[in-house]
Amino acid sequence: MEQAIAVKEVYSIEDLNLWYDKKQALKSIQLTLLEKQVTAIIGPSGCGKSTFLKTLNRMVELEPKVRIEGSVRYRGTGIYDRTYPVEKLRDSVGMVFQKANPFPKTIYNNIAYGPRLRGIKNRRVLNEIVEKSLKQAALWEEVKDILHKEALSLSGGQQQRLCIARCLAIQPDVILMDEPTSALDPISTLKIEELIEELKQSYSIIMVTHNMEQAQRISDRTAFFLEGELVEYRLTEQVFTSPVDKRTEDYIMGKFG
Repeated sequence: MEQAIAVKEVYSIEDLNLWYDKKQALKSIQLTLLEKQVTAIIGPSGCGKSTFLKTLNRMVELEPKVRIEGSVRYRGTGIYDRTYPVEKLRDSVGMVFQKANPFPKTIYNNIAYGPRLRGIKNRRVLNEIVEKSLKQAALWEEVKDILHKEALSLSGGQQQRLCIARCLAIQPDVILMDEPTSALDPISTLKIEELIEELKQSYSIIMVTHNMEQAQRISDRTAFFLEGELVEYRLTEQVFTSPVDKRTEDYIMGKFG
């Protein structure tokens, strides 16, 4: 059935190697990430999951003594080509972090921040963006009457959905998520998972998660990383029910990690 659906690729990664000083963190990574799907990146702590995620929007370049070899192509263009402006990439590729990080501003100004940076000053347009983004993040009904309240006054789960809304306000193509629910309670986690299911209709989502049940619930494909290597990358159901590599099976069965 999968072959009958024409799915476009968003990222093509070929022979990606990365070092922090002399320590190699990624080893010959090769995979293709697909449009309007949720891709889960799983593996034990320190296996390269978050490093890999940060190569996709070049945030890894902010780390000291980092060296990268190989090719990361986004929509057909090599993003590590020095002529490719990082600002253009980050307009298209948004990121949500493990810990909610709202700006110390009002709820409204958190959402309007990105559009204003891109030159949108018209109040009516900004109002529309703020409302639409908060609705997409399933937060509008909870905050519509307190938009000028400080964002830091919200609960942890609300703050994380606010950060997702802030990401959506710039209308990205791809959303990167680095363990977006690891600091949240079960009810907030469920809301974020339901939101991710909704968002994949319009966005390509690549998510690092330590929670294998979460990967099974909401991802279309799963990539298993171990010690900097990509061990297995297939449809999620295949990875969890019929892994082809013994290391994948051992990790899923809880024998290490």
